Amino acid sequence: MNNFYAYTPRRVISGLGVWKIESLQFKVYGIVADGQEVSDIMLKDAHTFTSNEVLPIVEKEGCHDGLGFAVIHPGDLGVSFLAHWWVQGSILCQHIQRTEWHSSEPMNMSIRPVVACVWELGLINAEQLVWRDTMMGSTPDPEKYLSTRASITVV
Repeated sequence: MNNFYAYTPRRVISGLGVWKIESLQFKVYGIVADGQEVSDIMLKDAHTFTSNEVLPIVEKEGCHDGLGFAVIHPGDLGVSFLAHWWVQGSILCQHIQRTEWHSSEPMNMSIRPVVACVWELGLINAEQLVWRDTMMGSTPDPEKYLSTRASITVV
């Protein structure tokens, strides 16, 4: 049996800053469902997730470009933290933490082949366009990448 949900478009928050976590810099975005907000606790938890879980993965993998973006998404069913980082000049990597509102523990994403929800995919696509425009030309410009926010208002 299929379970289809009707969702309303999300609001994208682009001004959540840049996190410098050791050798990485992440532009931080929020995507919020109606009635939700990105709280200070969510910002702290997402930063902790990125520092404690994502950084070791990135460092173990190596060959990263030192740049990426993070998404904090309080949705209808729970909150997701997505960290994305670029490797080898054109490959986007990702690590996700998702916790449903009724649960105190994150879901086990190692057994759940999630890429992103439809709202997050819009932001991911917009970010890859920024990457191509700022980093894949003859003169890659990391500062321009970090200062250029994805051009997206409603996903």
